[in-house]
Amino acid sequence: MQRRMSIETAVTALGLVVMTAGVFAHQAPAGRGAAPEGRGQAAGRGAAEAVPRPALLFKEEWKQPPYTGQLNDENRRITQDAVANPNLALNLYGGGAKEIGVYSHEGRLDLWSGLATTPVAVTLKNKTSYFDLTGLARLRWTVRTGALHTLYPVVKLPDGTMLAGSRGISTDGDYITADVPYSSNNMRWYKLDPQKVVTTVEVKSPDLSKVDEIGWVDLAPSGGHGNAGWHNVSTVELYAKAVPR
Repeated sequence: MQRRMSIETAVTALGLVVMTAGVFAHQAPAGRGAAPEGRGQAAGRGAAEAVPRPALLFKEEWKQPPYTGQLNDENRRITQDAVANPNLALNLYGGGAKEIGVYSHEGRLDLWSGLATTPVAVTLKNKTSYFDLTGLARLRWTVRTGALHTLYPVVKLPDGTMLAGSRGISTDGDYITADVPYSSNNMRWYKLDPQKVVTTVEVKSPDLSKVDEIGWVDLAPSGGHGNAGWHNVSTVELYAKAVPR
């Protein structure tokens, strides 16, 4: 009898094991089948709410302005004819900005500030639309700086206010392609005097949803050819939304 009870107990235990295995066989393992409750729904909402980056609004690669005679520093001076994109208007700020020239380096044309004896700012304006620089809008530029010069992003608002952003770039003589996120939490904005090309007071949370001009500023005068301070700006791309004027 004791032996029979042992057999019955063993059969009962085996039955419980089989039943338990059957239950777990119908449950999807975590990470392979259905996601735990709520996780899949949250992930779906996150994907649906993701904000895409704006598309490329314009790209500027510059061109050599027309000239006669020898292609010297004077004939290289920047004018509206240096802008390859017909939809863009060029604006120069600072007494020495007219000395910025169009030169060729690494197989690309760029703007070189070496002969500018004052701080300078250069901006581009779309003839038919403003720029919406909110959200993930960004400037992508290929630049080179020398002798402690630094380039800072510049915007001009519809009311004429010019602002310089704190996210500067200094490359120690190398050409570098970098992105400038306009609405970054790490960006601080300062008023820029368009005549003297100097910064003044900080402006908290400026409205960048409708910007008239975008560009850059070099707050130091340049020192001429050779190893003196200067900057180069090659390809410029703006990823942003257009706002009709």
